Amino acid sequence: MVGDLELNDFRSDDDGMGGGAGANIPDTPRTARDLEAVYDIPVRVSAVLGKTTMQVNQLLKLGRGAVVELDRKVGEAIDIYVNNRLVARGEVVVVEDRLGVTMTEIIKTERS
Repeated sequence: MVGDLELNDFRSDDDGMGGGAGANIPDTPRTARDLEAVYDIPVRVSAVLGKTTMQVNQLLKLGRGAVVELDRKVGEAIDIYVNNRLVARGEVVVVEDRLGVTMTEIIKTERS
């Protein structure tokens, strides 16, 4: 299923000569060219500054100028998600007149 495809499926934990976990073809070296099939697949990237929980009646009372306190402190890393999966942490940066993020930590997750 395409939705379950991960870039780690193209990597092995061995010496790079194939045959390892996630190998496409045993004993065949993999290159960046092996990923060409997924280069044009769109993904949703989200940068989450923080989260909070509130009751609906509190939410309905919010108006212009209201402040919603988040669970992060100033200077703390933000979470970067790709297709709703946490993949990195980073910092907010300004790029010309837009906000951006710079990745400071890549999150490795165990495959289930």
